[in-house]
Amino acid sequence: MARLLNDDEIASELSDEWSRDGDEIVRVYEFSDYLNGVAFAARVGEVAQEEFHHPTIEIRYGEVEVRLTSHEEGGITEKDTRLAGLFDEQR
Repeated sequence: MARLLNDDEIASELSDEWSRDGDEIVRVYEFSDYLNGVAFAARVGEVAQEEFHHPTIEIRYGEVEVRLTSHEEGGITEKDTRLAGLFDEQR
């Protein structure tokens, strides 16, 4: 079982584009059109499957919202911040 991160650890491990919403970290990625967002969501999904840690992904026209949390642990762990960094690399 992974250890929950404290607020300082979360802030130090995430880029400024990520924010905190309760027990989740959230980022909205912006795109010029819908299909670019869909393609990004597919890439993120592949990374998530490889890491076996799955986010909530919401696709809207021109943007994709990604939410991460570690449900079993009840909050944000290193698995979430690591995946956030990997997702940022997909952009």
